[in-house]
Amino acid sequence: MMHEQANALLEELLHSPDLPLLVDKAQARLLEEAERRKAFREWVTPAVKAEFINGTIHLHSPVKRGHLKSSGNLYKLLDTFAAVKDLGETSYDKGMIALTRNDYEPDICFWNKEKSDQFTDDTMLHLAPDFVVEVLSKKTAKVDRKIKFRDYAAHGIPEYWIIDPTKKTIEQYWLQTMPANEYVLVGNWKSGDHITARAVPGFSIPVEAIFDKEACIDALRALISG
Repeated sequence: MMHEQANALLEELLHSPDLPLLVDKAQARLLEEAERRKAFREWVTPAVKAEFINGTIHLHSPVKRGHLKSSGNLYKLLDTFAAVKDLGETSYDKGMIALTRNDYEPDICFWNKEKSDQFTDDTMLHLAPDFVVEVLSKKTAKVDRKIKFRDYAAHGIPEYWIIDPTKKTIEQYWLQTMPANEYVLVGNWKSGDHITARAVPGFSIPVEAIFDKEACIDALRALISG
């Protein structure tokens, strides 16, 4: 649907008599935005949770315990599994990814070994990951479901999970590349279900391990011993 809408908009622009003027305005806007993005990268610090999205700085307020618990549990599981299996690198909360136009700090990211071998201790701006997770809050839900949803897909991130810490559910999306890069919903998983990541080979956990401490510990033991 989004691919068809984009094509329709492009066709409308191509047939517009003032196309050159529109292009000039867009280029001027993007140059100005690039300067603001450069300033943002010089300004942002590890103490500030912020993202640069479509020319605007988005500051993030402290999150609720449910958000911290679910993202923390999943990160423990994923990071331990990736380290034990030597699959690649992960980040939690403050790992910034630099896409074509925007800079994001997803809740959780995973890069396979081929990509992560390019990282150094001085790497601050990371390339698009293989797997990304966002945990919903009232302030971020719209961005997570719209702008990031489209941008992550457009940049070929193979898998995207959206966690709702209130409903205790996980939406799992896989990337389809034909006719265009778009996410398709694999499942909306809840307690009692088992979720398996496609982009992280062998990573399979019970959904309740993300929302419950004891279940997380049990799943962690299983991942380490498996």
